[in-house]
Amino acid sequence: MKIILDAMGGDHAPSAIIKGALDAIKLYDDIEIILVGRESDIKKELGDNYNKDRLQIYNAEEVITMEDSPARAIRHKKDSSIVKGISLLKEEEDAAFVSAGNTGAVMAAALFGLGRLKGIKRPSILISFPSISGQTILMDNGANTDCKAEHLQQFAIMGQIYARKVLGIDNPRTGLLSIGEEKEKGNQLVKEAYDLLQADQRISNFLGNVEGRDIFNGSCDLIVCDGFVGNVVLKTTEGVASFVFSLLKEAFTSSIRSKIGALLIRPYLKVLKDKIDYRQYGGAPLLGVNGVVIISHGSSDALAISNAIKVARETIKSRVVDEIQKEINQGGELDG
Repeated sequence: MKIILDAMGGDHAPSAIIKGALDAIKLYDDIEIILVGRESDIKKELGDNYNKDRLQIYNAEEVITMEDSPARAIRHKKDSSIVKGISLLKEEEDAAFVSAGNTGAVMAAALFGLGRLKGIKRPSILISFPSISGQTILMDNGANTDCKAEHLQQFAIMGQIYARKVLGIDNPRTGLLSIGEEKEKGNQLVKEAYDLLQADQRISNFLGNVEGRDIFNGSCDLIVCDGFVGNVVLKTTEGVASFVFSLLKEAFTSSIRSKIGALLIRPYLKVLKDKIDYRQYGGAPLLGVNGVVIISHGSSDALAISNAIKVARETIKSRVVDEIQKEINQGGELDG
């Protein structure tokens, strides 16, 4: 299978992207990687000591920056790594596109270049959060700030397929994010979505409304919300994690006694840090487009890129795109 990797996307491109690609090739013997970007920059970082049968370069001279308008960029930067990478994906079978670049541009390029799956109204970004029991997946995470109830219904269908096929959860517990567990709690969108999710037999093990704390306590496998709420959850979580570790650092360096204590519990702190480290989860699949597209954090380093390639590989092998299309076809196309 082929992983098409945006070599120019992210804060640490191309060096971290290339190192992540080399690390992934060592880990997975069934993948080939195509680095898309400025050939001169890639070769400068890569050198000559690599397996040319498993790592190729596809030249793209332009770069879409984080400051670029997504819609404008994909129209005017046709020779960019994102646009050319998506175009290459369209031509390949058993392939995925991975980028730590401009999220909006990746989404726009995927929508225009690959198209939506038949019957899918809104593609959605799925993201993983750590929980007591392992991880909780949440969608949408910013692809759609304004949603209808039917969109959340489709998010639940797509998320359950991902949970079953990629994460190996046979009967994923699914909740609708709200301000209380009672059915009558929530805004109009949540109330309408509740009825749709409850009635849809394709959505198994629907728990009803859940609250923000349920993301982390292990009571849910999949939580559904609109992209505005989902992205606020993500950014708040990142902020809280950073704040807590700042407090711990301050506490453990305040005296000689605290420094000794920090040394004693250092291995356990590393376990905690790894558990909430976004790099361990790699990338976020964009579900609902006609191809495997993985969006990585803009500050991704080599470890994050290697793990994003892992997510891409597992998504290809699990035939998630085909399974989503099959499941949506069973229920017919939704209005809205």
